[in-house]
Amino acid sequence: MDAPAGPLPPLIYTMENKPIVTCAGDQNLFTSVYPTLSQQLPREPMEWRRSYGRAPKMIHLESNFVQFKEELLPKEGNKALLTFPFLHIYWTECCDTEVYKATVKDDLTKWQNVLKAHSSVDWLIVVVENDAKKKNKTNILPRTSIVDKIRNDFCNKQSDRCVVLSDPLKDSSRTQESWNAFLTKLRTLLLMSFTKNLGKFEDDMRTLREKRTEPGWSFCEYFMVQEELAFVFEMLQQFEDALVQYDELDALFSQYVVNFGAGDGANWLTFFCQPVKSWNGLILRKPIDMEKRELIQRQEATLLDLRSYLFSRQCTLLLFLQRPWEVAQRALELLHSCVQELKLLEVSVPPGALDCWVFLSCLEVLQRIEGCCDRAQIDSNIAHTVGLWSYATEKLKSLGYLCGLVSEKGPNSEDLNRTVDLLAGLGAERPETANTAQSPYKKLKEALSSVEAFEKHYLDLSHATMEMCTSIGRARSAKLVGKDLAEFYMRKKSPQKAEMYLQGALKNYLAEGWALPITHTRKQLAECQKHLGQIENYLQTSSLLASDRHLTEEERKYFCQEILSFASQQTVSPGHKIVLPMQSFAQLRDLHFTPSTAVVHVGGVLSVEITICSQMPVPVRVEQIAISVHFSIEKNSYRKTAEWLTKHKASNGVIHFPTEPSPFPAAQNSLPALELYEMFERSPSDNSLHTTGIICKNVHMLLRRQESSASLDVPSGVALEDGAHVLKCSSVTLEPGANTITFRTQAKEPGTYTLRQLSASVGPVWFVLPHIYPLVQYDVYSQEPQLHVEPLADSLLAGIPQKVKFTVTTGHYTVKNGDSLQLSNAEAMFILCHAENRAMIYSNTREKASDALLRVQSSDKVTSISLPAAPAYHMIEFELEVLSLPSAPASGGESSVLGVTEPHRKHKDTQKAGHCMATTDHKVSIDCPWSIYSTVIALTFSVPFRTRHSLLSAGTRKYVQVCVQNLSELDFQLSDSKLVDTGDGTDLQLIPLNTKSQQTLYNVKAEILPPSGAEHCKTGSLCSLEVSITRLSGLLEVDKDEALMESDEYFSTKLMYEVVDNSSNWAVCGKSSGVISMPVAAQATHRVHMEVMPLFAGYLPLPDVRLFKYLPHHSAHSSQLDADSWIENDSLSVDKHVDDQLDSSSVKSRGSVHSAASSEHKGLPMPRLQALPPGQVFNASTGMQILVLPSKDDHVLEVSVT
Repeated sequence: MDAPAGPLPPLIYTMENKPIVTCAGDQNLFTSVYPTLSQQLPREPMEWRRSYGRAPKMIHLESNFVQFKEELLPKEGNKALLTFPFLHIYWTECCDTEVYKATVKDDLTKWQNVLKAHSSVDWLIVVVENDAKKKNKTNILPRTSIVDKIRNDFCNKQSDRCVVLSDPLKDSSRTQESWNAFLTKLRTLLLMSFTKNLGKFEDDMRTLREKRTEPGWSFCEYFMVQEELAFVFEMLQQFEDALVQYDELDALFSQYVVNFGAGDGANWLTFFCQPVKSWNGLILRKPIDMEKRELIQRQEATLLDLRSYLFSRQCTLLLFLQRPWEVAQRALELLHSCVQELKLLEVSVPPGALDCWVFLSCLEVLQRIEGCCDRAQIDSNIAHTVGLWSYATEKLKSLGYLCGLVSEKGPNSEDLNRTVDLLAGLGAERPETANTAQSPYKKLKEALSSVEAFEKHYLDLSHATMEMCTSIGRARSAKLVGKDLAEFYMRKKSPQKAEMYLQGALKNYLAEGWALPITHTRKQLAECQKHLGQIENYLQTSSLLASDRHLTEEERKYFCQEILSFASQQTVSPGHKIVLPMQSFAQLRDLHFTPSTAVVHVGGVLSVEITICSQMPVPVRVEQIAISVHFSIEKNSYRKTAEWLTKHKASNGVIHFPTEPSPFPAAQNSLPALELYEMFERSPSDNSLHTTGIICKNVHMLLRRQESSASLDVPSGVALEDGAHVLKCSSVTLEPGANTITFRTQAKEPGTYTLRQLSASVGPVWFVLPHIYPLVQYDVYSQEPQLHVEPLADSLLAGIPQKVKFTVTTGHYTVKNGDSLQLSNAEAMFILCHAENRAMIYSNTREKASDALLRVQSSDKVTSISLPAAPAYHMIEFELEVLSLPSAPASGGESSVLGVTEPHRKHKDTQKAGHCMATTDHKVSIDCPWSIYSTVIALTFSVPFRTRHSLLSAGTRKYVQVCVQNLSELDFQLSDSKLVDTGDGTDLQLIPLNTKSQQTLYNVKAEILPPSGAEHCKTGSLCSLEVSITRLSGLLEVDKDEALMESDEYFSTKLMYEVVDNSSNWAVCGKSSGVISMPVAAQATHRVHMEVMPLFAGYLPLPDVRLFKYLPHHSAHSSQLDADSWIENDSLSVDKHVDDQLDSSSVKSRGSVHSAASSEHKGLPMPRLQALPPGQVFNASTGMQILVLPSKDDHVLEVSVT
């Protein structure tokens, strides 16, 4: 402090601002201690504890000591913290009581009265002790008396507000201790004042912000208030807290702009909607732009002024925090957001003005960062600044196009006027950059001065941006700048320079599958190729664009017409062909063979039907569509018959082709799925939600560079095959979408034909599909005539007429009328001739051609079969019956096989062990008209029966037992069986003892089910017994008795069932017997349900179910029953109404209500039961067992084993 008694200098808003402390009293005394005080005060840090739970911080206190004046004290409503005195100090070294009473006390009283008048309670009285003055005055009181008087007069309850500083100018331990105590007190009081006044200021500021919805609230006024707080934090070197204040102002203003765009606008925003008249860019070279701050304070700032000033303050604080790269990131976000905010607020901006502002701002930020970082830091952090370089390049390009600096003829008068207006809006260059040779202002002014200067600056910026993007791996951004360069060169009529950039960008987009950039780049490339005269490349690109669905219909038609126009011109030399890939012109979808097996004989006709999807937007007249075919002959191909070839072909003859790869990489479809997760960022202070969004965790896999991969664009070097075998179709019009084209060919030479290449010609332009995949082939065969004989059954049975199928495959032979098959007759096998035998004629595709009557003539030695006429490569099928006679029985032995001949027989007999049938082979020789050699076939017959006899004796009688066993799978009925005496003996009489077999009438089936929810039956648990009684036949003669009843619809008979268990394994619960009325009809079924309880564990046999015929009491046969046919009388006792009560569901049991009537009807005729003869009832459950588990509570386990 040079002149503490002089006038207060004007306030300068720089980082030199410090908290104000006023000094009253002895100014000369303060001047003497000021150097030591200003040096010692910031040396020790103090812990600053703040309100609202904010973390404490260690700060170094500095102060700006000024002379006390009443004008410095804040007035009511003054919110300026920078001019606010935080502490007031009164300095005195009075050591004389008289002097104290005469002058010092009155001066102190006035000083305190002024402070009280302004409600200032932050003060301190410093009494300086000086030993030199003490020695000069001998009549003075001790120093403590003066201090005590001051404390009594002014400090009352705040005695600590008066401190003693002993000999401050000496270098002694006592002096140092005094200084330490004084500095500690001074720092404490300053911190207390900061905390109190800042807290009050923040509360007032918060109250003001909460009134923002009220009419008349001004953002600019609030801006100045919160900036005061930011200035204080900056003054205290708390740059992070100061930055938070500006960030809050930024966010608040941005939210109001967004709400304005949504229709909810604040009145004060109209101040920022005034037209833009100045666009001189950001100003970052001084801490505070006072000019723009005053505009904000006067509410005259435009949107760009506010944003520029706000960002300049943020930039200053970030640089103090040594975060220059965040400056670049925030600057890029600011520039983009300002462009959008101007649109939302509908601010009037002259054309090109915003481009100038963005360009100047980008370069200003870059130069500001370069000024505080060395070259090594800049090179290692290119990723943070390359966005600004790219944005500046883009805006300079826009300005060049706007001002006519890119046109071939240069700018016109209108362009020059526009350039002058833009330069005028920049204003004069600022003083801080006037001496800088490469300032943003000079660069822009120079770039807009001439065509050559613009080209130099634009190319320098573009190449620098591309190099930086490439160095950090941002290939896509580099290619995007390259596209802009290509567009620039195209406007400059230099297509040869533009092609390189376009090809590079297209390769990159194709590798990564960016559909719209691919389309846009191809359009630019087509224009470039057209200017360069690259006919083939231009036609290929035009075909790709004509099939591109991302273009409008008119654009697609234009490029298609370009191809057709070239095809119709005769500028190409005769015979010269331009071969292009077919992928963009048309796509092969499927192919269908007729016949479907893709197998045809020599001379046959094969048709190939293909479906082509035209990609063109208009119908295209194609002169010729051809399929080149490769012919090959395999080894042993003569062995491949039509049947063999057919088995190895697709059944339907349709081959589907995969969708042609789009102009985008197929690898894009195989990329991993997006791994998206929610992201929340919370404030570290109060844990409130700060940011939310979505983050992709596998972005490194999705956005990998694929520069090294092969280009997925269609290669231009497509070769057109010219072979001897070609399928052609001429003059075809391909409509947009699916088209069906049919090729027909006549097979000439046997072999395998592979479809290799598909081509379509439009004038001299040929579209070629170089490889047809998957592999498509058809086969041509030449087949020898064949005869195949097979039985229709699995095995031929001897003694029974059996059918045999004859199949004649004509092959290349044509069967004529009169051709016949000559069969040599076997000794014991006959061919049976029937007049109705017919032969069917089929084509090789099994389509019926015709049928004809088959003539069979047989003699002793030969059987002749006349074949109907049939063309080549057809089949003749017919069936004949053959009969193999069984051999005579063996002359002796206990056991023999029916039909086995003597050992001297000619045929080979085979008799296998067990129950296998004996077989006999008959060989037949067949002479065919197409061969001089005979065909020998062997038919094997099996003997179906085996017989066995035995001689039995009983006293003087002899019994002959004959057993006949059926070994085949067929059912035979044995009838009229008898033994014949071949010796013609008169004394031998054979009497048959076989009675007439009974037919099975009823099928009885029992089934036991475990309780509901259980898997097995358990002892002591009730189980369900279901009895099913099924009638197997209709009305027979044996049914006509007294039990038969006739109704209007059907006959019925009465049966009685009884469930008994002689082995005592089951306890039948409830009804165990009953009478039912069974309809006499096939498959009529009656079911009975009852409950049984297993008494033992193990595999138990099912209870027996007995069935009886229930006869009325007047039956004449009832008295003839034996004892085994009766059951207890009490179960049969019925009253006179029993016949009326019995129906299909009536079930009566022992102990039923009808049994009670037995005592009342004694002596009356009772109904009787008649046992059914053996064979009439089949019990399907006989021998069946069911698993019963022991109960868990049983301690003794009894298991029944049967």
